[in-house]
Amino acid sequence: MTQKNETSVTVLGLGRMGQALAGAFLKAGHPTTVWNRTAAKAERLVSEGARLAPTVGAALAASPLIIICLTDYPAVRELLDASENDLAGTTLINLTSGDSAQARATARWAEQRGARYLDGAIMAIPPAIGTAEAVILHSGPEADFAAHRPILDALGTVSYLGADHGLASLYDVAGLAMMWSVLNAWLHGTAMLRTAGVDAATFAPFAAQIAAGVAEWLPGYAEQIDRGSFPAEVSTLETDARAMAHLIEESEAVGVNAELPRLIKAMADRSIAAGHGAEQYPVLIEEFGTPR
Repeated sequence: MTQKNETSVTVLGLGRMGQALAGAFLKAGHPTTVWNRTAAKAERLVSEGARLAPTVGAALAASPLIIICLTDYPAVRELLDASENDLAGTTLINLTSGDSAQARATARWAEQRGARYLDGAIMAIPPAIGTAEAVILHSGPEADFAAHRPILDALGTVSYLGADHGLASLYDVAGLAMMWSVLNAWLHGTAMLRTAGVDAATFAPFAAQIAAGVAEWLPGYAEQIDRGSFPAEVSTLETDARAMAHLIEESEAVGVNAELPRLIKAMADRSIAAGHGAEQYPVLIEEFGTPR
């Protein structure tokens, strides 16, 4: 059942994600103004109670809180940079995907025009918006986040990362690195087992168990990284490198692509050559932190 709430919000951009954001605000009872370059995309939201602004300027004037979800950061600047658009006194929350440098530059640009600015990242698919499964990251001035937290809670599980406007984007891509690394490891293992007639569904529960077990190592490994000390409490990097060699050999023997394990072993070999062979696996943070 839709609740009644007097706090208004404007959503700029009505792609699938923008529509989901506006729909969540409406469901929570917030008076919601929407704008999109193609007005037809607003029809369903208007039927649910949203107000369609005829211009960007009208959309900005309708609410003190502006949620932006466009294709990229240049599109945000192009949309809002028109001289007739008054940003003074508004709070912009930009949930457009981009990088940390763009986030920081856009924050400076917005502040020069009298707006408050929070950058954000959506770690969810559109159907999850409005549920606890939707994780929405925010970075920028904490007071601005706290002031609008009651409205933002309508979107899902919202979190504040810090004053640096670039943090939301950095967390976003760090999360993607985790996601793809886990999926790639599973795909590699699945490809190997398929050569023995084991299907992906059979391997998946075992793979999930391994992934969950490795996740439990992270807090202890994080302590080592933050201390800059890597005592071999479990195994040495040299031991791990021998296991990597076995993975490469087995992959090649069964006819599976071995590029990924060869890459990781090359990093381990460099670390060992630098004198870290007797330390524990997180010492590879130095390799990951070195551009090549």
